[in-house]
Amino acid sequence: MKVSDIMTRDVCLVTPQQTLREAAELMERHDVGSLPVQDNDRLVGMLTDRDIVVRAIARGQGPETPVREAMTADIKYCYEDQDVDEVSRNMADLEIRRLPVVNRDKRLVGIVSLANVAHSEDDAADRMVRGVARPH
Repeated sequence: MKVSDIMTRDVCLVTPQQTLREAAELMERHDVGSLPVQDNDRLVGMLTDRDIVVRAIARGQGPETPVREAMTADIKYCYEDQDVDEVSRNMADLEIRRLPVVNRDKRLVGIVSLANVAHSEDDAADRMVRGVARPH
């Protein structure tokens, strides 16, 4: 099974120039904990609710802080034509719960998450949950 078969295609995006307030409002409205950050049709980062708290609020930054100051710029991603089992192993190894999905032109086409994998293949989901949910 390919990632394109299970990924979420309807992805809400933010830009580096938007504020953390705007990003948090989008997260609330769409009931998500992370947003891909796009600049000029390119994926340039990811912003999570944890990034907002740990990288911004904990350092005294306010809601008008630009997304670029709290986002993770070193992002991991997968390709839409990759095998779900391979991607779930990578996610478990990296201990991450969601990955942006890009096409071979590196354009964002979706997001794959622990929930997507959990609803697809039992072996892949089992392996991923054990890797991602590992206590530190």
